[in-house]
Amino acid sequence: MSNRTHTTPGGHDAELAHRRLRASARPLAVLFAAGALLVLPPSPVALSHASAPTTTAADTAQHVGKAWQGAWSTSVQQPGRGLFPNWSQQGFKQQSVRQVVRVSTGGSSARVKISNRYGTAPLTVTGATVGRTDKGAAVHKGSSLPLTFSKKGSVTIPAGGEVYTDAAPLKVKALESLTITLYFNEPTGPSTYHMAASQTAYRAAGDQRADDAGKAFTETTASWYYLANVEVKGAGPGLRKGVVTFGDSITDGMGSTIDASNRYPDDLAERFVAEDDPRTVLNQGISGNMVTVGTPGTGESAVDRFKKDVLGEPGIRTVVIMEGINDIGLGGMGQIPDVSAEQIIAGHKELVRQAHAKGLKVIGSTLIPFKGAGYYTDRGETKREAFNEWLLNSDVYDEVIDLDKVVADPADPDRLLPAYDSGDHLHPSDAGYRAMAEALDLDEL
Repeated sequence: MSNRTHTTPGGHDAELAHRRLRASARPLAVLFAAGALLVLPPSPVALSHASAPTTTAADTAQHVGKAWQGAWSTSVQQPGRGLFPNWSQQGFKQQSVRQVVRVSTGGSSARVKISNRYGTAPLTVTGATVGRTDKGAAVHKGSSLPLTFSKKGSVTIPAGGEVYTDAAPLKVKALESLTITLYFNEPTGPSTYHMAASQTAYRAAGDQRADDAGKAFTETTASWYYLANVEVKGAGPGLRKGVVTFGDSITDGMGSTIDASNRYPDDLAERFVAEDDPRTVLNQGISGNMVTVGTPGTGESAVDRFKKDVLGEPGIRTVVIMEGINDIGLGGMGQIPDVSAEQIIAGHKELVRQAHAKGLKVIGSTLIPFKGAGYYTDRGETKREAFNEWLLNSDVYDEVIDLDKVVADPADPDRLLPAYDSGDHLHPSDAGYRAMAEALDLDEL
């Protein structure tokens, strides 16, 4: 995997195609054109050129000196109505929320980061537990442990704040699913959340932390609430070999089967485990996210959120970035500015600059086909081709992966291969995400 190297489809079998998610969400373009989401002011994009990676003693201490390693993550967002029903705007009161996450690597103990980044008032978590996931909302009997905060059972997080729980003595295996239950006795107000989790979350009235069978959890959505990270600790110091995948809904896994962990970062984590080398693989994708502009419904711009969502993660060596298709498709709709390919490129240069300043390796991906999608235009296709041409012939990124070629239909390269199409002509199917993960060279990560 290197600059100017094209990767072609490997003929991956389409046995997972029948498991595609038939998304109930309206197309992004329809939602934005209807003005359902308000737009924040465009984020400034620096035009500076990226420099070569450098690592300082301070960087080494930040990324290696701590034994904690990222095992799971998601990028949090402002509360909003989103693309499908969720609980973020109403928040919670005298309710328990049970959520499932799958870790990429294991350790001898675990801790959870709870985020009130977009809260407008202090958030009180009355109590929390972590246990091994059974089926649905159930937790394996006897596996549930209390999560504490500075040895206390509850915590109040200020508006804009985030806290880690104490270490829970739970031995975690790579690719194991954990169930985290949060109980809120006092009203939370609108909730910091992640809209498109592709994972079921459960809600119940009252304090149901002890309900291992999960029978009280009768309400569901497909979003995560307040969770930002799960970290694990081994016996020795952490190793700097983790990977962050950064991008929009394609990184987020939109179109993959719900509750199946078939996003491309999930498939990448499985490849590391198959090689007997489990590694941190973190997913920092947000559906609808753009490089150059932020909105309440699609998160802060990539340029603005990169420091928050990537640069503080422990043990990270490499960042894989694929983003820009929403700048192209949504540009000019409602209050969203119509940006040029050059503006998107400038944003990518700024992302690389930020990563290199922290000593991280950065891999850029071409933008995959979107012909037939709800916001496709010939003009947008011209921008996509211009961006891809720049990426493939530029030395700004340390490496380039041509995922466009991996998932494109050879008979019509502006479209996704039918077996790799979730059905909306924008997001890959489970098989498409698997093909993307298989195209990444593990030795380069």
